[in-house]
Order: sequence, then C-alpha cells, then structure tokens
Amino acid sequence: MIGIIGAMEEEISKLKEIMENKELNKIAGMEFVKGEIRGRQVTVVRSGIGKVNAAACTQILVDRFGVDIVINTGIAGSLKNEINIGDIVLSTDTVIHDMNVEGFGYKRGQVPRMDVFAFPTDDKLRSIAKEICEKELIDISVFEGRVLSGDIFVSDRATKEDLKKTFDGYCTEMEGAAIAQVAYLNDIRVLIVRAISDKADDSASMDYAEFERKAIENCVKLTTKLIETIDAPHYCQ
Repeated sequence: MIGIIGAMEEEISKLKEIMENKELNKIAGMEFVKGEIRGRQVTVVRSGIGKVNAAACTQILVDRFGVDIVINTGIAGSLKNEINIGDIVLSTDTVIHDMNVEGFGYKRGQVPRMDVFAFPTDDKLRSIAKEICEKELIDISVFEGRVLSGDIFVSDRATKEDLKKTFDGYCTEMEGAAIAQVAYLNDIRVLIVRAISDKADDSASMDYAEFERKAIENCVKLTTKLIETIDAPHYCQ
C-alpha cells in the first residue's frame, strides 16, 4: 500500500479526483481516502500544516492502513539560487531545522537521543522520480538534496542564509522531516517531493500565490506517474 500525504487540500485534490473505488475514513480530524490510482492501491490524505499534523498522519497510515511506502508531495521555498520557482526537489534526506538543544551539547537540528542527525529517504524511489521528471517535466529542472522542515514559513533573507549555511538545505517547508522521522522509526520507505513555489526570501509573499498553482501541478503530475511506475508489492518484499 502506498500512502500519499499532502499538507493542503490543493496538493491532493487532483489525486483524489482520479482515484477509483474510493473509501473514506475519518480519523483524528483527517480524511483518509483509500482506493486505486492507475491500478495501484493507495491511501491519500491531507495532513494539515506543520510537523505535528504530519507526524500523526504518517503514523495513522502505518497503523491503520498498513502502508509500506509514503510519498509526501507539496510545495516549498528554494534555498539555493540555482533552484527556481517551478523546479522539483527530491529528498536525499531531511532535517528538522527548528530543533535546537545546543544547550545540552547537541548539534543544532539533532533530535536528542536519536541515532541519526538527518532522516534518510529512499534512494530507489528518488531514482525513479528523477527519471520521471527528466522525461515528463522537461520544462523544469530537478534537484536531489536535503529538505529542511520547521514550523516557520521562511520569508526573509536572513533566515534563508542561516539555513543554507547551517544545514546545506535545498528547500524549506513545514512537514517533510516529521514524515521522514516517523517513516524511519517504522522502517518504511519514504520520499519527499517538493515543487518550488517561492524563493524563501523577502519576495516570498509576493511570489507564493502566483506560482503555487503551477508548482502543485508539477507535483501532481510527478506523483501520479510515480504511482504508476512503482511495483509496490514486489518493491516492498
């Protein structure tokens, strides 16, 4: 079973429209829609915004729907000059950038007593997604790199530069690292897919509304093709 998480309804509504044999389950204030996309068994859900919502949503997918793969699709702010609005970032790993326990000797971003600093994502899923991007989304660029998450909408240059310098992140958003952390704890495969909707600087509020729609379109196209391509039962063995 593949779980698809989007933080906002706009990020998953198109996926739900193309689903067949839909079954709705309401759990913890979230609507989990189980069904088929392109012949694959999937559960699609809007988690809500922020790390707590995202983590709760992911654990429900594991416990109640038995997912083996989680794809988190959505939008993000670019942290690198070469990554432009509309481009896609595929996660190599994720870091919670607003985790700070430096007072106890931990590196900034480190979750205390966890055995990893950055939560890994799946290499094979990322490879498949990259190939799809290069074939299907030829008018944009695709990047592979670290996704940063925090309960902050980054919209100023000072914060952007700090995140770049500290974590070498490719983009910043508010859910991916929490999803990847839960996937890590449950030993399931995960990929964070982010379409760039703004540059995470002083232009963010100006760019966001204008470019959000196109960024979501790119994410939906990639996610749909990724579902088609993954041989989920074989892949999860």
